[in-house]
Amino acid sequence: MLSLSTLSRCSKLFQIPYKIIPPFFLVACQSSSLSEVDTITKIINDNPFPDKPLHLSLLKHLKPEALSIDFVDNVLGRLFAAHSNGLKALEFFRFCLNHFHFIPSSFSFEMTVHILTRMRYFEKAWEFMEEIGKTHPALLTLKSMSIMLSKIAKFQSYEDTLEAFERMEKKVFVGKTFGTDEFNVLLQAFSSQREVKEARSVFQKMHDRFNPNTKTMNILLSGFKKSRDVTAMELFYHETVRRGFKPNASTYNMRIDAYCKRGHFGDALRIFEEMERANCEPSLETITTLVHGAGLVRNALKARELFDEIFKRNFLPDAGVYNALISSYIKCREIKSAMSLMDEMEEKHIVHDNVTYHTIFFGLMRQKDIEGVCDLYQRMVSKKFVPKTRTVVMLMKFFCVNNKVDLGLRFWYYLLERGYCPHGHALDLLVTGLCSRKRVEEAFECSKQFLERGMHMSEPVYRMLERYLLQSDSSDKLRELNQMIEKLHTVLPPSKGHASGHPS
Repeated sequence: MLSLSTLSRCSKLFQIPYKIIPPFFLVACQSSSLSEVDTITKIINDNPFPDKPLHLSLLKHLKPEALSIDFVDNVLGRLFAAHSNGLKALEFFRFCLNHFHFIPSSFSFEMTVHILTRMRYFEKAWEFMEEIGKTHPALLTLKSMSIMLSKIAKFQSYEDTLEAFERMEKKVFVGKTFGTDEFNVLLQAFSSQREVKEARSVFQKMHDRFNPNTKTMNILLSGFKKSRDVTAMELFYHETVRRGFKPNASTYNMRIDAYCKRGHFGDALRIFEEMERANCEPSLETITTLVHGAGLVRNALKARELFDEIFKRNFLPDAGVYNALISSYIKCREIKSAMSLMDEMEEKHIVHDNVTYHTIFFGLMRQKDIEGVCDLYQRMVSKKFVPKTRTVVMLMKFFCVNNKVDLGLRFWYYLLERGYCPHGHALDLLVTGLCSRKRVEEAFECSKQFLERGMHMSEPVYRMLERYLLQSDSSDKLRELNQMIEKLHTVLPPSKGHASGHPS
């Protein structure tokens, strides 16, 4: 449990504002003001959709001198992290492109594609990519291709993914000759979705056209790792070595990680020793993987011993390796040791990230330490930190299940205040918690705020709210809700499981 003195001390120590940046991108955006980013992100998310064109609000509040690459990157990074409406993100990007002769970065383009494809707006994403390919081809990157192909591999068929690769070559990256790098992106799309058979099929079908390299083999190896088939992974690895493939640090790290995740920690240490014998220098990532692996087999002492290796090897510790040790302590139910590492991170000026908070919250919840969870929550919001979706949903569920629905409601408004649009699962939990306590007016307001931000309600929660509104003689509110849902459907057709709205 966190004491008030600890909370006070932490708030003084931790004065650095936190920027929400997707985990797979590192963006140098130190120059833009977070307060301006907060303001514009909030304006975008709060803008009534589709009633009011976003560009009118942007023209009113966004000054030409405020536009910079860092600023636009930050706003789109925040919109991505907040699961915002993809069409709003697209409109913001186009606004920046069409005003003041400003050209956004490739990162901003990638973020916009990612937000659109995550919401399965594939035709909009294709239209957008083909448009940029004609007007600003320099913004097209392998990363943007990877985002599109990975989402198609996830949500559509094998054939659709191959057709998308061909469309990329003929209609998007026009004039570019596809080579090994593009081939690797296609393989990565399947491997990232654990579609190992499909990845091998593509490799066998197309490797004559492209020249596979070490990265190609590592991508295929990664597919086996993600499918958790260690035996198949090792067979493939030894087969490629016999054919002349030379493993690198990434290869060894993947094999170590695969064994750790299967609970074969002894084998992971054996690969680590093999790596050193091959004169392949272990990295901080290698040690981090082993620390996490020790935790998976509930060996906190070994986890700490491995953690101490980073100092002997003169590595600079980061949040990742601290999170791995925190996770190990949590798995061994050593919550005090995990909490002390949070303090150690602050002393070393290492920023707590979402994994740090999520792991500690999980440990406290497992111990049914309601007061500890509430204290850590207050510590988190005092730093204006906004967690990622899975942590938001976990916290909302905890608050609503443990008679802390007022805290859940405050959390909801905290997210809105910070410019975020909470995920639909968070709305489901909060509305259910409020309705079960006969707080229908508040449940209605939260649902209305969600719809205003251009997001679909789930069908079950809509039906529940409909029932409670009718019981409380609030048919006027139900009509208002239905009108909003129907209007939203004119621009955002619902997918299966979303509310359709039925006027009373």
